[in-house]
Amino acid sequence: MVVGGAGVDTVVRVPEAGWERETVPVEPIEVYVGHTGHGVTLGCDLLGLRAGLVDVLGDDDEGRRVRRLYDELQLPLNVVLHPSGTRRSVNLVTPDGQRMSYYDGRHPSGLRVHPDLWRPSLAHARHVHVSIMDFARHALPDVLATGCSISTDLHDWDGRNDYHRDFATAADIVFVSASALPDDAVSWIFGHGRAQLVVVLAGADGSYLHLPGEPPQHVPAVHLPDRPVVDTNGAGDAYVAAFLARWLDGVTWYDAAHAGAIAGAWACGSPGAHTNLITAEELAARSEKLG
Repeated sequence: MVVGGAGVDTVVRVPEAGWERETVPVEPIEVYVGHTGHGVTLGCDLLGLRAGLVDVLGDDDEGRRVRRLYDELQLPLNVVLHPSGTRRSVNLVTPDGQRMSYYDGRHPSGLRVHPDLWRPSLAHARHVHVSIMDFARHALPDVLATGCSISTDLHDWDGRNDYHRDFATAADIVFVSASALPDDAVSWIFGHGRAQLVVVLAGADGSYLHLPGEPPQHVPAVHLPDRPVVDTNGAGDAYVAAFLARWLDGVTWYDAAHAGAIAGAWACGSPGAHTNLITAEELAARSEKLG
């Protein structure tokens, strides 16, 4: 079960230079259902888990686009409609696949919704991934009460922003980007929360597994020669989905992280955030090939 984090991405493939001009021709601008919660939900579904999403959307074209896709995919979706609308972002992608995301979260700070949004689904959940949407922090006490394992992705947390701390301290598995993370952030998570594992995602440098009281373990990034990098949007979500799917299958932390590295590399080989995520069959084949 995933709590929060679906929206719509507008992806613009931009040249390396061009800001000095008023008009720059670009490849066709595409719009996709995306964002972190959707990526984890769809990724887990393709990897063999029965996955579903609960979220707050708008009664707008973007929200209807999300709901229509979930109907087409036959993925469980429970939503509350809010007048602030559906989250969206504009992602600028360079020729080498790097991206800058301009995120419009829309929802007002402190948004609360009735807990019936998530409580019915919790009765059937084995694992809950809580996205860092403000409303989702209010689901944490209910999730903790079930005894389910919990994960979250803090994304580019700087180790100081209080917004992320409820999520960091409630999760058993914490994913976080290395991009802004200070040296003391991982020890803070272990010291103040219940985390069994902190996974620091470092892009092309791979990822690092942190266990309490142990030195970090490096998991190298994976290179797939037949899928060159065209778009890094959604790579982290693909990593999280594959990690969770394999960990819930009972493999070791390292093997789960290796699966995440494969899934992240696979996602980078297609345009758009979640247009071609890896399947269970392809992940198994790639894992066997890469060892």
